[in-house]
Amino acid sequence: MTTPAHTVAGTPATKRSQRTPMDPMRKTAYVVGWLFVITYITSIAAKAWFYSPFLDNADYLLGDGEDTRVLWGAFSEMLLILANIGTAVALYPVLKRRFPALSLGFVTARVMESVFIAVGVLAVVTLVTMRQDFSGAAAGDTTALAATSHALVTLQEWTFNLGPGVVVGVGNGLILGYLMYRTGLVPRGLAVLGLVGGSLIVLSGTAVLFGVIEAGSTAKALASVPEFFWELIFGVYLIVKGFKPSAITADMVDAR
Repeated sequence: MTTPAHTVAGTPATKRSQRTPMDPMRKTAYVVGWLFVITYITSIAAKAWFYSPFLDNADYLLGDGEDTRVLWGAFSEMLLILANIGTAVALYPVLKRRFPALSLGFVTARVMESVFIAVGVLAVVTLVTMRQDFSGAAAGDTTALAATSHALVTLQEWTFNLGPGVVVGVGNGLILGYLMYRTGLVPRGLAVLGLVGGSLIVLSGTAVLFGVIEAGSTAKALASVPEFFWELIFGVYLIVKGFKPSAITADMVDAR
C-alpha cells in the first residue's frame, strides 16, 4: 500500500513543517548560556564542598583523608576547564566580526584562567597520591610530609586566588562586559554589572596578593558579589532570551 504524499511514517506534513531548526545565533547563545551555568556549578562545587577536607586541614597528608571526595573536586574542575574554554570558543565567531583583538583577548584570558585551575588540579591529585603512598610513613617522616602538605595546599589556594581571583575579573568581567556593552547583545545594565564586577575582582585580588586583605575575608567576599551575579545572570539570560537584536547579529544574518 502506498503511503499518502502528505504523510511520512504516519506524521502529517503540516506538523513536520512546523519543526523549524533553531536559528544559529540563538543556538550559540543557548550553548554559551549553558556553558556559563556549568562553570558556575562546577567551580562552586569544587571550592565549597569537594575540596573542604584539605582546604580546612593543611596537614592532609598526615591524616586519614577523604580522597574520593577530593578527587571528585578535581574532576569537577576538569569539567570547569572544558566549559571555560567552550564559552570563549563559542563566543569568538560572534564577537570577532566587530572586535577581533578584544575577542581574542577574551579567549586568551579564558585559557589563562584554565591554566591556573589546571595547576591547582595537579596540586590536588599530587596531594592525594602522596597521602596514599606515604600513609604508613614512620613518625620521623612527619615533619617533611607536613611541610609538603602545606606547600601543596598553599599552591592550590594561590591558583584560585590568581586565576578565578584575578584573571576572571579581566576576562569575564572587564573584557566580556565591555564587549557586551559595545555590541548590545545583552541589556546595557547587565553589561555594566560585568564591568563593575570585573573591576572589583581585579582590585580585591591584587589586594590579596599584596597582603592588604585576606583571601577569605569579608572584604574579598563582598567584592566578589557583583561578578558572582554577573556570570549567573548572563548565563541564564542567554538560555532564556538569547542575544538581543543588534548590528552584530544583523551582520551575522547577512553573512549567511
